[in-house]
Amino acid sequence: MKSKKILWVDDEIELFRSHIILLEDKGYEVTTRMNGADALVLIKEGEFDLVFLDEMMPGMGGLEVLSLIKDENPHIPIVMITKNEEEAIMNEAIGSKIHDYLTKPVNPSQVLLVCKKLFESKKISEQYATKDYLHDFNYISQTVSDSPDYQGWIDLYLKLVNWDMELDLHSEIGLRQTFHEQKKECNREFGKYVERNYLDWLNTSSRENRPTLSVDIANDYVLPHVKESDSAVFYFVIDCLRMDQWNIMESHLNSMFSMKKDYYYSILPTATSYARNVLFAGLYPSEIEKYYPDLWKNSDEDERSMNKYEKDFLQLLLDRKRIKLRNELKYIKIIDPEVGRNFEQNIGSYQNNHLTAVVVNFLDMVAHGRSDSELLKEIAPEESAYRSLTNSWFTHSSLFNTFKALSRMKNVKIVVTTDHGSIRCMRGAKVLGDRETSTNLRFKFGRNLKAEDKHALFIKDPSEYKLPKRGVTINYIIAKEDYYFVYPTEYHKYLSHYKDTFQHGGISLEEMILPVITMEPK
Repeated sequence: MKSKKILWVDDEIELFRSHIILLEDKGYEVTTRMNGADALVLIKEGEFDLVFLDEMMPGMGGLEVLSLIKDENPHIPIVMITKNEEEAIMNEAIGSKIHDYLTKPVNPSQVLLVCKKLFESKKISEQYATKDYLHDFNYISQTVSDSPDYQGWIDLYLKLVNWDMELDLHSEIGLRQTFHEQKKECNREFGKYVERNYLDWLNTSSRENRPTLSVDIANDYVLPHVKESDSAVFYFVIDCLRMDQWNIMESHLNSMFSMKKDYYYSILPTATSYARNVLFAGLYPSEIEKYYPDLWKNSDEDERSMNKYEKDFLQLLLDRKRIKLRNELKYIKIIDPEVGRNFEQNIGSYQNNHLTAVVVNFLDMVAHGRSDSELLKEIAPEESAYRSLTNSWFTHSSLFNTFKALSRMKNVKIVVTTDHGSIRCMRGAKVLGDRETSTNLRFKFGRNLKAEDKHALFIKDPSEYKLPKRGVTINYIIAKEDYYFVYPTEYHKYLSHYKDTFQHGGISLEEMILPVITMEPK
């Protein structure tokens, strides 16, 4: 490997002879100069990988030389070395985009550490990432074989998400395929676990024997803050938000908010028309159908209208709990950028409102839009790029600006969650059904539905699963792992069309294990 070239500029360079010898012993090529003018000549004539620069020199000072070097080569790393410990000097140097800052006296190991950070950090971090992942690979495999409980699956999924994002930073180490296969195996076992336990969760009378579910979120996380009548409570539901996507958003918010993060399991199907209504109603779908038949019937006419009554469901929940708001419940559904900008610009008017519920649909639209857009598939061809797209959207979104505005308010409580996640579907599963069967790719309801047991959970009696009956002979099937349902008619056409699309409605770690975050401005 070619030696890294270092330029060291200091009017007392002889004091650093031992430092230079150490660097040369480690394979670095070190050139020295005693003033800024000579250093600038070298910078113009040759290429250097790093500059150590004294801040106080006769003639041109270090900060002036720094500025001129950046004009000549804005990308070269510069490390400032100085006797001056004044904060103003440090701020000025940092503002001039130095890479590091050392205060005299400097020992040789400090200098070597700076070089390692700049030149070898990627290589070293990749070595440790490989070592750490291989250790965790065995841990994850053992955990899965030990049949974890619902909390164990949450812990395991969080570890998978962290490694998924960590491997984004180390694409050269060649572990992505190994990780992909392990995550697929985890989802296979998770599907079996949910199939064995889900009915017990729905029918147990003890919360200790089941995870927190969609039906609990409003009661457990929103209403307690609403009862503190002096707070302004904001309830954000970001449709189709996965754990990895939230981690990206959190990285931009944690400097502004104190956060408490918990996790819950979405109900089945993990679809907007079921899970989100439950988030607002605090009731299972079959209970909504039973207690509010008109609302359910009217919202069930077609899938696009199945979330027309979220505000009504939330108000009915407040009424059942005998919670009287100081003022009218506010509800905003952000379905396009204009609505988002209007909400952002008027966020101050909600500061005195008792409860404001906000639904954000952007990520769900991206997930669905990617299925039919070659451009979006090109922009986000796989999981890592999909996360990058989320980051780009969020940092430029009205939602981020809204959160910034809320962070400057006093006496505000914010609950952020989602109704379900999404999974990248890679395998088709044949399904049989009549013409009235629903069109969803990850779940279906209809008469005489058939699919292979290993690909789907078959629900013969919807009421057992607290789902709407829809008719005496109606059944449900819910896809497991990364399968999506395809009819035999024109099978290969639709198999190809929907392969490698992000879908929801089924049983997977990505769709079911979800964050719920409580935030307060710092």
